[in-house]
Amino acid sequence: MNHRIGRLVFAFGIGLIVAVAAFKWITNPAPRLERQLQEAVVMTAREHLATATGLAGLEIVDPVAADRKVGKSYVYRAGEGWEVSGYYRRSEEDQWHPFLMALDASPSMTHLRVQDGSLADRARENELLELLP
Repeated sequence: MNHRIGRLVFAFGIGLIVAVAAFKWITNPAPRLERQLQEAVVMTAREHLATATGLAGLEIVDPVAADRKVGKSYVYRAGEGWEVSGYYRRSEEDQWHPFLMALDASPSMTHLRVQDGSLADRARENELLELLP
């Protein structure tokens, strides 16, 4: 009989601990705020990508619009700023071009690396744009 009561008290205690931990995890606003900040950075990165490449109407795969068939994309803090990676293409006939963008805390673009040979002239004019082979 004592073992039965002990097991019930133990199970109730563990259940209470799990319930309290789950409640704290669900009501914690920090992950949602971080995700909102990441989405804002990615949207800004999209604007910088279009401006730096001089291309309008890009199809973009990034952390907000992920497509695992194309490739993985990331947004993460890098020091005081951010780094965003992804892919873009001009049309369905074009191949996907990977990019990696560094942004400062404001977030303004500080560097853009792309693998797109057709931007050679643009890269000579813009010191923030680097072409990868």
